[in-house]
Amino acid sequence: MKLTAKRVEQLKKTPGRYGDGQGLYLQVVNANNQSWLLRYERGGRERWLGLGPLHTFSLQEARERARAARQKLFDGIDPLEAKRAAHAERAAQAARAMTFEQAAQGYFDSHEARWRNAKHRAQFLSTLTTYAYPTLGKLSVAEIDTGLVLRVIEPIWRVKPETASRVRGRIESVLDWATVRGCRTGDNPARWKGHLAEVLPARAAVRKVKHHAALPYAEVPAFMAALRAREGVAARALEFTILTAARTGEALGARWEEIDLIGQVWTVPAARMKASKEHRVPLGARAIEVLRGLYREDGNPYLFIGGTRGAALSNMAMTSVLRRMERGDITVHGFRSCFRDWAAERTSFPNHVVEMALAHSIASGVERAYRRGDLFAKRGELMGAWSHYCCEPTAQELL
Repeated sequence: MKLTAKRVEQLKKTPGRYGDGQGLYLQVVNANNQSWLLRYERGGRERWLGLGPLHTFSLQEARERARAARQKLFDGIDPLEAKRAAHAERAAQAARAMTFEQAAQGYFDSHEARWRNAKHRAQFLSTLTTYAYPTLGKLSVAEIDTGLVLRVIEPIWRVKPETASRVRGRIESVLDWATVRGCRTGDNPARWKGHLAEVLPARAAVRKVKHHAALPYAEVPAFMAALRAREGVAARALEFTILTAARTGEALGARWEEIDLIGQVWTVPAARMKASKEHRVPLGARAIEVLRGLYREDGNPYLFIGGTRGAALSNMAMTSVLRRMERGDITVHGFRSCFRDWAAERTSFPNHVVEMALAHSIASGVERAYRRGDLFAKRGELMGAWSHYCCEPTAQELL
């Protein structure tokens, strides 16, 4: 043997590679980095096996580790490949130990940007916390099977089919994420088609779709007259939402930078649209009048400002207006259906113009390919007619 403990102590500050015999070397990179290596040949190729740092393994211990590696070579086992396989197995074991709750958080962190608003972002983890975590939360994702998924889904499938469907989809997404990460193998036990669809009734069969309660369009002029008589930013937000046939979130999230008062256009950016496509809304005279009458708070970008400085009006504000008007039987979103019914029964505007005014996605891929414009001029006529209808004087106003 060429090295001694004393010699090692002398060499550990001098960069280089120093042989001890039988393939064992001390490698010195610098005063803070020294390690043991074993050189050997395998299949005609030179290979170097790391045996550990000098500060952890003495010369004698390094010789013992080198001897163990040479014994593997004698038995036909490549010690470097064996070391890599052992590391891979330990990593796999650690991955398989990942709990469903950890995987759900990992999936959420990876996809957080996909949710366009804070409400939907919060719902992802909150529904899993409520319905999935009590059963699956502390379990390894590797051991979750169909029976466990059904224990989560079945109790709520008939009483809360919409919620149950979303929970199932979120469990499926989390387990898919875990599979790609190497934390589990095999088919996804939460998949629907060809799997859970065979044991759970279709959602439509459990509960029929409940549409948003809407005001009959014939009652709109009288309702709008009563709404115009009410004071407050929430009343103006509701009026603006109805006049533009917008979704609640689109209206409440509207910013002054999106408004062109001169051109009478509201441009909603793609990031705030359900279809992730920019939407231009023609503004009628009354909508412009509503906007010009709004109070503008310094530093607040929103049209309809809330009670907290710098914030927008809350999601429940317009619903509260309906309740104060003793119209709890209808919903804000229902006015979009009201607009749709009015356009179909009282106007001759083509269906595709009305659908585009509502910012509905075009179902047909072929039709999407050919209809690249936004029919803004035609929609301007449609929204002008809707604004005129909404502002028609009632019989009481004519007296």
